[in-house]
Amino acid sequence: MPGPTTAKPTVCRPDECLAEDWLGFLGHRWNALLLWHLSDGSKRFSELQALLPRISPKVLTERIVGLMRRDLVQRAETNTYPREVTYGLTARGKALRNFLTELYDWAADVAREDAVTARPEETRASDAGVGV
Repeated sequence: MPGPTTAKPTVCRPDECLAEDWLGFLGHRWNALLLWHLSDGSKRFSELQALLPRISPKVLTERIVGLMRRDLVQRAETNTYPREVTYGLTARGKALRNFLTELYDWAADVAREDAVTARPEETRASDAGVGV
């Protein structure tokens, strides 16, 4: 008599797992933060770079292009001199605002809870950049 069979986990190809694909995209470093900063209005490239000082101009450009390809961000430019280029959310990008707000609020709550439950020596060590 054959032994019990173990079910293999279903392998999901990226083209079949749309939620997984989107979560991976949004989880990519900078994407959600860029969407978050654009949720309160259009910004110029230099404004976005000031809001995210650790991002390089090359990476910022790549992330914006990726967000534009996914129809989350749109580029607008004026016909004036000097030309002004701004980036803002599309309707699809605006639809993520509630999700991003809930994620931000959740993260802020967790950070407050962690700060309250941290032992004093852990707080001092993390403030000094030691041991964490």
